Amino acid sequence: MSNFRAKQSSSHRLTALWIVSILVYAFLYIPLIIVVVFSFNDSKLNAEWVGFTFHWYKALLHNHEMLLAARNSLIIAVSASVLATVLGTMAGLAIHRYKLKVLPVLAFTPVAMPEILLGVSLLLFFLQVLNLTLGMLSIIIAHTTFCIGFVAIIVRARLQGMDESIFEAARDLGATPWQTFRQITLPLIRPAIIAGALMSFTLSIDDFVITFFTKGAGEPILPIQIYTMIKVAVTPEVNAVSTLLMLLTLTLIIIATRFDNSMLGKS
Repeated sequence: MSNFRAKQSSSHRLTALWIVSILVYAFLYIPLIIVVVFSFNDSKLNAEWVGFTFHWYKALLHNHEMLLAARNSLIIAVSASVLATVLGTMAGLAIHRYKLKVLPVLAFTPVAMPEILLGVSLLLFFLQVLNLTLGMLSIIIAHTTFCIGFVAIIVRARLQGMDESIFEAARDLGATPWQTFRQITLPLIRPAIIAGALMSFTLSIDDFVITFFTKGAGEPILPIQIYTMIKVAVTPEVNAVSTLLMLLTLTLIIIATRFDNSMLGKS
């Protein structure tokens, strides 16, 4: 009898867990689904569904301001991800090798710091310390600073799962530090580097808060451009560009996750 009650209680807890999980995921994903659906709405307003159309996606192809903002965002995201990947990989290697307590603090603080605080700090640093004119360069530097920690975390996690005897064997066979890095360390951490680069690109291309504080009055940036558009009204064109940005972000996250999973599978 007691076993039956225990099983019944466990079944009730499992059912409650499923219900809560479904409600949480519905809360997270139903608004995204609505954005995607109404990007195909044949109406200038999102008050009701009128009909299916690709008009708003075609309109994006002829929107010079939006295309310019997308180009600028891609340039910033590629530049920031490349710089963050190089510096973040070096930081991950240094943290793993030297075991200094200050290194993780320096590398991971931008990750833990609220974005609004990081944005204000970088703004003051650019204007009052560097006397730098705000623009694409300041955004690239800011995004690189923000993304380094994510790359360092991924690379460090990969290094922690590796067998140190591999490197000891390389040194015993007479390999130099550079040969050990190029022929052993780099191939083993390559999936982590690629995953970190994709994560950096994803974080950079749709970042709003840091971009808002470090952007000058020059050329448009995609997240800021979307924000400017929704201040008037949330039109299907806004839904269309949001859907494309969402699709790009999800694709990169899935690719990064696959690299991360393959990395864990090989460790």
